[in-house]
Amino acid sequence: MKNIAYASLAVAMSVSFSSCEDAITSETQSSLDSSVVFSNLEYAEAAVMGIHVSFAETNSYRGRYIPYYGMNTDAEWFNSLDNYTDDKARLCNYNPDVSSSQMNTDNNAWAKMYEGIERANKAIEGLREYAGDDEDLLQLLGEAITLRAMIYVDLVKAWRDVPFRFEPNTSDNIYLAKSPCDEIYIQLLEDLEEAQEYCAWPNETDATTSVERVSKAFVKGLRARVALYAAGYCQRADGEISLSSYSELEQSAMYQIARDECLDIIESGTCALAATFEEIFQNYSQDIVAAGSESIFEIPFADGRGRVCYTFGVRHNNLDKYTGQAQGGTNGPDPTLFYDYDVDDARRDVTCVPYEWDLRTGETAGESAEVQQTLRNSAKWCFGKFRYEWMTRRVTSTMDDGINWPVLRMADIYLMAAEAINELSGPSEAAQYMEPIVSRALPSDKATAYMSAATASKDAFFNAIVDQRRFEFAGEQLRKMDLIRWNLLGDKLDETIEKNTQLQNREGDYADLPRKLYYYIDEDNDPETLILYGLNHCEVDTTDEALAAYFGTTDYSSTTWLSLTTSRQEKIDGIYVNDPDKYQFWPIWQVFIDASNGMLENDDWYK
Repeated sequence: MKNIAYASLAVAMSVSFSSCEDAITSETQSSLDSSVVFSNLEYAEAAVMGIHVSFAETNSYRGRYIPYYGMNTDAEWFNSLDNYTDDKARLCNYNPDVSSSQMNTDNNAWAKMYEGIERANKAIEGLREYAGDDEDLLQLLGEAITLRAMIYVDLVKAWRDVPFRFEPNTSDNIYLAKSPCDEIYIQLLEDLEEAQEYCAWPNETDATTSVERVSKAFVKGLRARVALYAAGYCQRADGEISLSSYSELEQSAMYQIARDECLDIIESGTCALAATFEEIFQNYSQDIVAAGSESIFEIPFADGRGRVCYTFGVRHNNLDKYTGQAQGGTNGPDPTLFYDYDVDDARRDVTCVPYEWDLRTGETAGESAEVQQTLRNSAKWCFGKFRYEWMTRRVTSTMDDGINWPVLRMADIYLMAAEAINELSGPSEAAQYMEPIVSRALPSDKATAYMSAATASKDAFFNAIVDQRRFEFAGEQLRKMDLIRWNLLGDKLDETIEKNTQLQNREGDYADLPRKLYYYIDEDNDPETLILYGLNHCEVDTTDEALAAYFGTTDYSSTTWLSLTTSRQEKIDGIYVNDPDKYQFWPIWQVFIDASNGMLENDDWYK
């Protein structure tokens, strides 16, 4: 069953989801309402599930945070516009404006995140008082604590130091200053340690049979993620990049937490890696939400909400038999990503797609229109992890597709375990947790060779972690924070600019790529699918005879694919406008500063 978060909300929302002003009510009335809601499983569940509503509101995760956070790294970039002064692009290229037309509204991502936190705080307060020893109500308490922690993690990822509220709004706490992210991490580690005592493992209870609900595996995985973030670097309030100075966040202690939590999940046997990489994302596109496989937790979007395929899917230029909307391709992989995968890496062709979908000759846009793949610009690849053509239902909205957003999957658990154990004990012990990810991606001989090289030293293994997380999670909003915590953001972006320039010039690692790309569609046998020659390294045999043999016909076409033009170089140079190591985070938008009663301001380095 999908999208359970939107069922049975009316009663609890009318009682419990008040505005900030409504929250400041008499103690007697508030206590009465809470006693009704949070001692009744149906009402309490609706209250906790209502936290999800804040994810799906128009300018929240749905339309602002998911589309824009984390773009422009060495794995992904913002495809949609070449004009890098546009406010959408500025959210991605390290040049945000406090008055951004996309973000500077009082119903935006920042506000909706705090709305979700307020709803969580009310649920937590009520359940702490009325859950008693009822296991179902305690599960809800653990869920509310975990969802609040997830929102705070995302706030810290985007803004670093933010106001931190652990109880419902009152007249005394409605205006708060920012708290250092390190203090937030300390509290979240404590909260998530508590929450896992309340939450059941996947499929242990009816409440945890779906990845749209919080399970003990998600709580532990999120805690491991927090520990690794806390162990790493970030740009501080004074503008300098450093590790935490808090003794509670000492690195080895954080690595130990990450190790222990990840191993608990793996050893529980309650989740399992998918057999193939493609299967993971077909399941997302097909609304398969049963717990116990690769996916551990997803933000649930109803069929008429969520812009996941709209933003990250393969582009469809018209209404056609696969989709009711002409969207996709807003964000895509950094063009060098495809070429940096091993040619046999199973993740490559799932993640990086060089085509979009257009109407076949003679077709008119409509629900039954036949389509075929056509080449995109080589600087505007599509992500292929989400695809309208994989969906089993038709999109009925002009802007929303209802595909859930993946928050945590099992591959991350394995790679976090590998990273933490390498830091604590070295590559020999850590290798067993990277190996399943590599073996799923590569043929056995290549996987063996890769692991042999990766385990040569602790540094070699760390570098392999950096690479594997890029190849595994491109387009899943993890890369930017990974690069920040490793203190590699600026270096990797400079490297990306250099590599893209080399790619367009066919120099360095890309010197063996042909300038032209050859393509053919077999109208008789497979009239949708492009057959390509020239995308792979060393595909340089471009004699007429060789190409005719490859395609089985002389009726193929070609196009100049790799060339350095002024517009492409401008796009490459525009990966960042300001030094990314000085603009690692978004500023707090002006509307929220103005409404803070003087409690909020942006750091001097941003001003």
